[in-house]
Amino acid sequence: MKTIHSDTHRLHHGQAELIDGMLKPCFEMPARVDMILEQVQSAGLGPVVSPAAFGPAPRARVHTAPYLAFLEGAWARWSALGRTHDALPLVWPARYLRQDVEPSHIDGQLGFFSTDASVPVTAGTWTAATAAVDVALTGARLLQTGERAAFALCRPPGHHAAAGTMGGYCYLNNAAIAARWLRDRGAARLAVLDVDYHHGNGTQSIFWSDPSVLFASLHADPREEYPYFAGHAAERGAGAGLGFTLNIPLPRGTDWSRYGAALGEACAAVGRFAPDALVVSLGVDTFENDPISAFRLRGEDYRRIGESIAGLGLRTLFVMEGGYAVREIGINVVNVLQAFESVG
Repeated sequence: MKTIHSDTHRLHHGQAELIDGMLKPCFEMPARVDMILEQVQSAGLGPVVSPAAFGPAPRARVHTAPYLAFLEGAWARWSALGRTHDALPLVWPARYLRQDVEPSHIDGQLGFFSTDASVPVTAGTWTAATAAVDVALTGARLLQTGERAAFALCRPPGHHAAAGTMGGYCYLNNAAIAARWLRDRGAARLAVLDVDYHHGNGTQSIFWSDPSVLFASLHADPREEYPYFAGHAAERGAGAGLGFTLNIPLPRGTDWSRYGAALGEACAAVGRFAPDALVVSLGVDTFENDPISAFRLRGEDYRRIGESIAGLGLRTLFVMEGGYAVREIGINVVNVLQAFESVG
């Protein structure tokens, strides 16, 4: 299996996020990729290749023009005010406030185009985020040209980014852009399986009304965990897309006995949908020692995840999402991918 990687991700290195009521160093950091890449190479998973450049068109198929313009120019507008620290939002258009008028000041725009304060914008955020999209698209093209699977080692991650908002460390939705690109190139039906600890609210919203893309997610119960306002079992899509969203929220402390059953349910739904290809939003923050999560999966459980996904017999693009900088992050990712490869 080829791994697609760009060192450009290092250009995005946020210094602080708002969490636990405090500004703290970001859990999402460049070291995450270093740990994963080291394990990919030491395990001999396959070649590590650089991404091709796909330009702006695939991004525009998923994200709105005003949001893309904001994100591309945000740092220049922020720094023009003499600010040299990370840009973070401070106010959001919550209920009863105007949500249809984009502010002209960068402070207002940061809130208008975000859902939370875990998305610091730095001088390199736009370049890193667009490179991550190219990583995912290069993986998608490998599937289109006959590869059984590919691993897009994306950073920043993407599944919390909606069409017009950033959030949860995510700026551009790598998995959704790759899925849309595959649809545009002949895949009649696509499935996105999200196994990250946190619900992929951005991906869900992007495909909410689309019957050609099944979104299936197993994740922490949003009554207890981020993103809090999406990911409930009753959310099933709308309009033509009704029934093509599957959410399986799970309680804190979930171990393999419960997680495996939920994964089996999600995989069964994907199998019934019979897509032409599968995009996996691969988060390994379900690990028992992840610093910001509360599931209890162990190293060997990630092999079971890989085997379950392989059992679907689909061309599969793995897109890196969450899982934070603990030593086991790379081991757990490689366990998924190696186990997938071992199932012919």
